[in-house]
Amino acid sequence: MKAGAPVRAGRKGAGRRGPSRRVVLVIAGVVTALAALIGTGVALAARPGQVATLAGHPVTRDELLFHLRRLAPTVQNELHNRFHLQTPITWAEKTGDRTALQRLTERALDDIHRDKTTLLLAQEQGLIDSPDHDAFLAALDAENARRADAVTKGEVVYGLAEFSPEQYYSHHLTELTTALKQRLAPELAVTDAEVRRAFDADRDAWSANATTYTYAKLVVPIPDDAPAGYARDLQRRVAAADDLKQVAEREPGATLTTATHQGGGTAAAHDRDLTAVLGGLDPGQVSAPVPGTGQITYYELDGETVDAEAAFAAYARRIRQSLIEEKFTQFLQRRVDSTPMRVDAAAVDAINAEDARL
Repeated sequence: MKAGAPVRAGRKGAGRRGPSRRVVLVIAGVVTALAALIGTGVALAARPGQVATLAGHPVTRDELLFHLRRLAPTVQNELHNRFHLQTPITWAEKTGDRTALQRLTERALDDIHRDKTTLLLAQEQGLIDSPDHDAFLAALDAENARRADAVTKGEVVYGLAEFSPEQYYSHHLTELTTALKQRLAPELAVTDAEVRRAFDADRDAWSANATTYTYAKLVVPIPDDAPAGYARDLQRRVAAADDLKQVAEREPGATLTTATHQGGGTAAAHDRDLTAVLGGLDPGQVSAPVPGTGQITYYELDGETVDAEAAFAAYARRIRQSLIEEKFTQFLQRRVDSTPMRVDAAAVDAINAEDARL
């Protein structure tokens, strides 16, 4: 080896280099991020009082309790009718394969999913600032304060002087839905061809106000000394007869007349009622008895004619509106389907009937 030549260290005895500056920075960044997440509770754990999330927005425990209370009467009625219950609902007991409270909770979560999706859509359209429950409560307080101030000043207040939370929720959602249909008009547009197809597909449903009915009317006076079962016995005789003319020939004092009626001719209650009766009959069919003071009336439809073009002109606007409603419902359902709600099952299951004051 030459004097002064550099000495190279062998690989085996070489000292290891420390971590690079880049690695140190990455590790430090991860630690900082984890600390921030743990500190705020984001992603690693649900926020206290939160039972679900929808598109990043919390569904709070108080929000779910509000909907449980709001929907309880409706669900109670449905359960009584479905299961033929004769006693008051006990929320902890089973109705079918689930408890009444579980059924109510499922209904409440479904409503929250749909309604909050509507609120998110309203936020996107600039109709509200926030879809969260706290924002709804703030809006309720502001509206009630505005109405109270108007009452104090002697101003006219339309509707309620003060809303309950349940009343305002329905009012608020209805107003937003109406506004959304206006904002989304280009996406919900209905063509004249669509209106015509809807009319042609179900003309009977859209023709009452352009239908001319030919009918017979039988009025049978009730005798002063009629027995308690007179109306029932008369109904049997009418049902057994060939037509109202035959009944008129057999019933003392009965009067049979014939006439025509133009559906939708006037707004009078009698005309609307007559259209409803005749519109439910087939030619040759006799109506159910129509009781009156001292008399019983029957109607028999002889025939009907429909002015299709007049019917279309009369109903086109209503058909268009019904199609817009249908398109909006479909549009909203697509949004619901594409915006899943993540539910904290443990937090939901921890809620009992007493919590919701049921």
